[in-house]
Amino acid sequence: MKAMVTTKYGPPEVLQLQQVEKPSPRRHEVLIKIHATTVESGDCRARSCNLSGVPFLQRVLARLVLGISKPRNPIQGLWLAGEIEAVGKSVTKFKPGDQVVARTPDLKFGAYAQFTCQSEKSRMALKPANLSFEEAVAIPFGGVTALYFLRKHGIQRGQNVLIYGASGAVGVSAVQIANSFEAKVTGVCGTANLGMVKSLGADAVMDYTQEDFTAGHASFDLIFDCVGKISRARCQNILKPEGKYISVATSGHVKFGADDLMVLKELVESGKLKPVLDRTYRLEELAEAHRYVDQGHKRGSVVIQVS
Repeated sequence: MKAMVTTKYGPPEVLQLQQVEKPSPRRHEVLIKIHATTVESGDCRARSCNLSGVPFLQRVLARLVLGISKPRNPIQGLWLAGEIEAVGKSVTKFKPGDQVVARTPDLKFGAYAQFTCQSEKSRMALKPANLSFEEAVAIPFGGVTALYFLRKHGIQRGQNVLIYGASGAVGVSAVQIANSFEAKVTGVCGTANLGMVKSLGADAVMDYTQEDFTAGHASFDLIFDCVGKISRARCQNILKPEGKYISVATSGHVKFGADDLMVLKELVESGKLKPVLDRTYRLEELAEAHRYVDQGHKRGSVVIQVS
């Protein structure tokens, strides 16, 4: 099978298309034919091992886990959408022909390939019936992140919620999920994305390049920084006394399972959550996709067509 192999840490050019052995499922595994995957900022950090700003001991630990001089698992990629081609003899939850969305195991990776094997108990769920593979894979990264933090911090109907970075992969999901809770949503993004964020259900939008969103008189029950670029101190004057500030940079590890993927599936199929695709590339164009995501201005998700 074909796979994009990360030969060493470095710029996008370290990604090389190679022929590798096709895996076979073990007793409790399924073999997935991958149709689509994504490129997120975390994928770019794993490729480059750029750990600037990370405390020294954490940098050392990351190198030990990921690989000291080159990636321990050269086929990277985390999220995938595809079709189950075969199952191990003990598998009961899935069958050949099932169309699924899945997250590869932590640090194992494997989505930048035509096939991968995963345990039937992994973070995997049936694909929303009303989406293509490319659309479906654009949902879960931002979706599970937004869902986890909004539920963890107790979002409620009628609350005033500000979403900073509302046009990114996490932001577009946060706007829609907050809207599904019937919160009053204000989205902060750049000029080019104001209309898109408004169309996703934001009650109001603000252009951070033209105005200081912290200078107004509005007060918020919850402020969600989806890109890790603002601080609680900066937002203090627009945060209600009992209000909550969330940042993807400081709020801890996102915990989720297959049940959360099913929640996203239900939101999609009910029309409350829609994918936002920025650009689509072929597998052999993966380096170009990484180069684009490295710029830090993607809108929604960057999707890779694998099969």
